[in-house]
Amino acid sequence: MGRKKTFLIIDTETTQTDKVADFGAAVVDKHGNVLAQCGVLLREFYLDSDNHPLFHSRDADPLWGRANLPKRYENYSQMITRGDRMLATVPAVNRWLAKVAVQYRPTLTAYNLAFDKSKCRNSGIDLDIFETSFCLWHAAAAKWGKTKAYRQFVLDTVGFNKPTALGNMSYHTNAEIMARFAMNLPELPDEPHTALEDILDYEHPVLTALVRNTPPADYMNPPGYNWRDFQVKGNFKPA
Repeated sequence: MGRKKTFLIIDTETTQTDKVADFGAAVVDKHGNVLAQCGVLLREFYLDSDNHPLFHSRDADPLWGRANLPKRYENYSQMITRGDRMLATVPAVNRWLAKVAVQYRPTLTAYNLAFDKSKCRNSGIDLDIFETSFCLWHAAAAKWGKTKAYRQFVLDTVGFNKPTALGNMSYHTNAEIMARFAMNLPELPDEPHTALEDILDYEHPVLTALVRNTPPADYMNPPGYNWRDFQVKGNFKPA
């Protein structure tokens, strides 16, 4: 009997120095069952907040602004206290990944795989041990992003980006709106932007819906994402 198809979804929350502070991973099968999971704060970077502060911006963004950093650190502290997170070293994460690779031989994926792989590489987390991979974002956008049903969902939930300085305006294909669309839950709140929770509540449902209704040849080889394909102009017409 052949080994059943499994996937390893990863997600990261990063530092201002492009290292991983919060690492999340879940092994799932094509039916949506979670077979194993990992949610850890990396000792090498999370605990060294002087040299590796959590990623933030200089503006007043409610989540990512510098002023919100103490609240984000406090949230992680509470997660540790509750047991939702544990501290782990990079070698410990690599040992867990090595066991997953041997036991499940999963296909690696992430919502923006190139981003997460680059931050893991910067941090010494070895994802090259996985033989197959694909970008969940690119695959989901290719599957649903241009469909009439998805565009209507975007319109109904006002899923649009702000116009750029050059007047370009696109619509969302991020994990939040894809999860809302895949589960038909328009009131699903925004991601908490903590790695394991984003996987389990947003990326996992998108993956499950995708693999149930898509040939592997399609989701394993999606076209690259081109923001010009998701411009409001050309995809939406005035009523």
